[in-house]
Amino acid sequence: MYRRFINWFSTTMVGRWIAIQLAARLDPVLYKLTGGKLTTVGPQVIPQLVLTSIGRKSGRKRSVQLGFTEDGLDYLIVASNFGGKNHPGWSYNLEANPNAQIQIGAATRDVIATRLPDEEKEALWPRIAATIPQMKSYRVRTDRNIKVYRLRAT
Repeated sequence: MYRRFINWFSTTMVGRWIAIQLAARLDPVLYKLTGGKLTTVGPQVIPQLVLTSIGRKSGRKRSVQLGFTEDGLDYLIVASNFGGKNHPGWSYNLEANPNAQIQIGAATRDVIATRLPDEEKEALWPRIAATIPQMKSYRVRTDRNIKVYRLRAT
């Protein structure tokens, strides 16, 4: 019940605002400090990781917490930006430099990101939406082609 509520609330305008203004800043810190056990809403309700990429303009490390879907040994992440009009900044960072690091739980690993072609994305979308229910509403909210990236360990 809690999980369904949090997933639903995150798709509302208020939930989106809280996620962008508060959770996006605090969750990566909480996640790292607790080894992936806690977020701003308490225990995880979807599988999550912290992606650390290099800023394409600043050259600095940038961390963001994202939901993910497993695909064999790889991880799929979605550049939904909560259904916003623009792609998230981290997606541009990965396009400029696909080498990144992820933390899942307490474990970290180096990965290389590749953007999925639309055909592959569409084939995997039902699995992604089943793992991360918010994606259904995020996709309806925007006219842009939401990018999906495969993260493969190096």
